Amino acid sequence: MALSSPEQIAASQKASLDAFFGLTGKVFEGFEKLVALNLQVVRSTLAESQENLTKTPGTTDPQQWFTLQAGFTAPFAEKSLSYGRQLFDIASTTQAEVAQLAQTQYERYNARMQEFIEEATKSAPAGSEAAIAAWKSAISATATLCESLQKTGQQAVEMAGTNLEAVTASASKAAKRSATESAAVAASAKY
Repeated sequence: MALSSPEQIAASQKASLDAFFGLTGKVFEGFEKLVALNLQVVRSTLAESQENLTKTPGTTDPQQWFTLQAGFTAPFAEKSLSYGRQLFDIASTTQAEVAQLAQTQYERYNARMQEFIEEATKSAPAGSEAAIAAWKSAISATATLCESLQKTGQQAVEMAGTNLEAVTASASKAAKRSATESAAVAASAKY
């Protein structure tokens, strides 16, 4: 097998194009999900704003006004947190899919490099064993580095998800507590 046969070059180009279009497709899928999420948020926000604005002009009692305001705040905070979670889900899913494609491409590239080295070893002149061993060692070290970086990236995404869940839970509790306090203040203002 020749090292640079036309069949190998064509196969390599096809694999590169497949990888490019696969990556582009995953990125656009993530973008579509993000656009759909944002459209959903805008629609619901407009509908809720319209509903809330129709309620406010009829309030003449300060307690009723404070109660309405407290009622607007808590759902807004919950929806903001929900939006953040959904946004993170879209980003982490897209990142995982892109990382999987990159891993697949890396494995294909690594297999081709191993093939190339084996072919070069067969036709290498005598005395080049040390250079070939160093080459193999460098490729092995690169593979180990890539695996380490991938694991570190996965751990960072998992940690970010855990932190987001903790912040969301804390902010949700704070929003509920704030709404309860606002309602209490409104109730005490009446008396």
